[in-house]
Amino acid sequence: MSIIPVILLRWVDPITSSFMMQYQWKNSSKQVLDYQWRDWNQLSPQLKIAVVASEDQNFPTHYGFDFKSIINALKQRQQGQSSHGASTISQQVIKNMLLWPGQSWVRKGIEAWLTIVLETTCSKQRILEIYLNIAQWGSGQFGAQAASRHYFNKNSKQLNRYEAALLAAVLPNPVEYRVDNPSQYIRDRQRWILNQIRGLGGSGHLSEI
Repeated sequence: MSIIPVILLRWVDPITSSFMMQYQWKNSSKQVLDYQWRDWNQLSPQLKIAVVASEDQNFPTHYGFDFKSIINALKQRQQGQSSHGASTISQQVIKNMLLWPGQSWVRKGIEAWLTIVLETTCSKQRILEIYLNIAQWGSGQFGAQAASRHYFNKNSKQLNRYEAALLAAVLPNPVEYRVDNPSQYIRDRQRWILNQIRGLGGSGHLSEI
């Protein structure tokens, strides 16, 4: 039974997600949730590569888990250092679509199992398409189209590389970090993402997915 919602994602565009429902429950009727699905060819190539460069550079080649990043994160924690998240885009799709925030082993176990199902049943293109449509980009903005309209007054397909890198820069914490009033830290992340995109070879890095 647990795999049915994941298998359906191969063909069915989500009308909501677990994180969206949790957001609406916490905020009650105070704020209207902004969510507008866009298909793959309606999403900016610049945003696709910006998010991969920022969140999961090995996305085209891994099978749901980036073990090198996981090992590095564990080593950093053992040494008492703050570690960057090692979750892949595939894991984040499962968490945002079906689960809840938190670091419990129970949630991580469910996430790992369903990530395997997602990678087995959906193409990389489909996984990234879902992620770009359900990611939160601000207070009530979910998905690339809602964020593009809210912050730049344009459709998601029209985002340029600077706008795309700025959106990608806030993804670690889209409520605390602001697209419309970026801190110096976010501007530095934006520049770092642009450099990473160049290092990956631009949007061609995703040509095989």
